[in-house]
Amino acid sequence: MNEETNQQVENSAPQVETAEQENAQPDAAALQKELEETRAQRDEYLDLAQRKQAEFANYRRRTEGVRHEAYDDGRRDTIEKLLPVVDNLERALDAAGEESALRSGVEMVLRQMLETLSKMGVETLDPIGQPFDAQLHNAVMQGSAEEGEPGTVCLVLQKGYKLGNRVIRHAMVKVVSG
Repeated sequence: MNEETNQQVENSAPQVETAEQENAQPDAAALQKELEETRAQRDEYLDLAQRKQAEFANYRRRTEGVRHEAYDDGRRDTIEKLLPVVDNLERALDAAGEESALRSGVEMVLRQMLETLSKMGVETLDPIGQPFDAQLHNAVMQGSAEEGEPGTVCLVLQKGYKLGNRVIRHAMVKVVSG
């Protein structure tokens, strides 16, 4: 009986291996398919994450630009509203006597105001003797040939100011005709 049992075990062993191999092959194919699907899903999620990251970087850059532009607009607006004060201080100096306490006080206030504007990056446009530039000057009068070379500014009626590359107020000038 011992031989019979051994033979039965030997005969049944190959059948077990064959069944395991048959079960293993579909499992391997299913696992391979599942792995491919998972990789595709991973790639899709990675692509989505990268796109969202790029969109957020663009949003941040756009927002920073808008914020900076709004700040500059506010600064220009404030400076524009302060320029009449500077004009009035200059007129007060012209009207004040030569050596008076009022004159020295107005000079100190004007100097302080101009220094503050200068620290903010404001440049004064005082173009006497320079060629007329429509980008910087506003011609309101014409001068005669005796006042200078044709096309040049012979009198500044109101100073102009610019901040960086943008003109806040054009200089009001008299230009020699020619």
